[in-house]
Amino acid sequence: MKKLLFMPLFLACAFAASAQWTPAGDRIKTPWADEVDPANVLPEYPRPIMERERWVNLNGLWNYSILPVDSNTPSAFDGKILVPFPVESSLSGVGRTVGEENVVWYEREFSVPAAWKGERVLLHFGAVDWYATVWVNGIRVGEHKGGFTPFSFDVTQCLNAKGANNLVVKVWDPTDKGPQPRGKQIVNPHGIWYTPVTGIWQTVWLEPVPAAYIESVRNVPDIDRGIITVIPEVKGTAAGLVEVNVTFDGAPVAAAKALVGQPVEIYIPDARLWSPEAPNLYDMEVKLLANDKVVDKVRSYFGMRKYSIGRDAQGVVRLQLNNKDCFHFGPLDQGWWPDGLYTAPTDQALLYDIRKTKDFGYNMIRKHVKVEPARWYTHCDREGIIVWQDMPNGDRGPEWQMYRYFDGAEIVRSAESEAIYRKEWKEIMDYLQPYPSIGVWVPFNEAWGQFKTAEIVEWTKSYDPSRLVNPASGGNHYPVGDILDLHKYPSPEMFLYDGQRATVLGEYGGIGLVLPDHLWEKDRNWGYVQFNNPKEVTDEYVKYAQDLITLIPAGFSGAVYTQTTDVEMEVNGLISYDRKVIKVEEDRIREINRKVIDTLK
Repeated sequence: MKKLLFMPLFLACAFAASAQWTPAGDRIKTPWADEVDPANVLPEYPRPIMERERWVNLNGLWNYSILPVDSNTPSAFDGKILVPFPVESSLSGVGRTVGEENVVWYEREFSVPAAWKGERVLLHFGAVDWYATVWVNGIRVGEHKGGFTPFSFDVTQCLNAKGANNLVVKVWDPTDKGPQPRGKQIVNPHGIWYTPVTGIWQTVWLEPVPAAYIESVRNVPDIDRGIITVIPEVKGTAAGLVEVNVTFDGAPVAAAKALVGQPVEIYIPDARLWSPEAPNLYDMEVKLLANDKVVDKVRSYFGMRKYSIGRDAQGVVRLQLNNKDCFHFGPLDQGWWPDGLYTAPTDQALLYDIRKTKDFGYNMIRKHVKVEPARWYTHCDREGIIVWQDMPNGDRGPEWQMYRYFDGAEIVRSAESEAIYRKEWKEIMDYLQPYPSIGVWVPFNEAWGQFKTAEIVEWTKSYDPSRLVNPASGGNHYPVGDILDLHKYPSPEMFLYDGQRATVLGEYGGIGLVLPDHLWEKDRNWGYVQFNNPKEVTDEYVKYAQDLITLIPAGFSGAVYTQTTDVEMEVNGLISYDRKVIKVEEDRIREINRKVIDTLK
């Protein structure tokens, strides 16, 4: 009888949710916008790199209000917002500008499954931009500053013994009026600067854990020794063991144990290496044991791969993957959506851009001044895409001196600004450390907020020696890190060269094509150069690629084409902003891209 009653009840709830939500505004939308179900928003498990069986998704319709900064918890709300779409987005159902003088208040009720009784309950936020304060049942559980990384609170002590619980979140975001990392957001969008993003923009969820539990799992592959080092972080009092079991395609490979607090080293015989051509991933189960009893366990995975630099036969320093020269070639990927801004409408939408990048023949993505949800990086791991990960820029920029060598100016940040940068960059690196697709860290872009370059690069390299560090993509150049990165629009040119580091073309291209029915702004669009149809765009793209091929023997070891999609006023994407039109002749693009990559093979 319960099953018979459930379906009508579910349909009634879904209908009620739909009746309270419609997308805001009349701008272009992606094909996936119509698939957004307010009763079932982004239902996929949000953290596949470390997965438990039980969880509760808190996405959906919440109450919201936009009030002055000094306001108290509202007694009444403005309406409903669809979480996790940011307030300014269409899919939030709100589409309002917030500004530094206001805060966003969120509120909803939630229940904890009865089966979780006696366990700790964690409240997870995928990302909130920028300063979040959280209450459960009127009890302040904590705060978090940072717009791009996940955070959690143990809310067990705040929960009601029976019935519903009340969750309230307050968010303040100064956008470009503050020193915090913000990427391309600006209060008055224009040109290469986009709409502000405020508030919750990734999945909110609950998870039960025991008193002692596995908080995170890092891994460091060493293909030269055939070893994976697994580093579980355990929270709570735990005197016991950690056991790691490794499988490949379901077949057992190896297992090992270590005391809690110690790394687990596992020999992987005849390791299957990860690469864009063969994105091999090993699955692993990590268990926390006490007195031979399993206290906690998570599912995870890793890839055996190595990022390095080395000299070729001519003495040119090259980017290498698994001890072989590898030309990194891919698009500048901004990760913006016309309907969800920072937030893709569905997981299939998130995956689409990555798969199209592979279809175009690329082997890399430069994730430009944005950090994505965990599922995006797992998709890159599974599809086989190397990722250059930018630190989202913030604060003001110094004088930009990209065409001068090793004498560029730097800004002096305030103590607050510097502390924010260091905290958020470390959190980003901690968050993304387990993903094998991450190959290059990029602390600065085009001198935006560039400061203490040598110190920041040295810290980045020492904190994660398993990746390469690109100090300042197209920025002010200093002899530090692994890469010298030049920007040149529209056509490739090598105007500087470094004999001690890999030299790359971190941005070029920007070939524009205006598609009247697929524009964010009808009369305010631009590209570095503009053409009239896909053939003309492709002809120009191929010409630039052929120029690039001639420069690879001279020293280029990687290149980034601008860009994956149109974004707001920019019309220089390979794909339209609404993802409805491929703007180039795909077969020709794929053919020439493979020739570029194969130049070093």
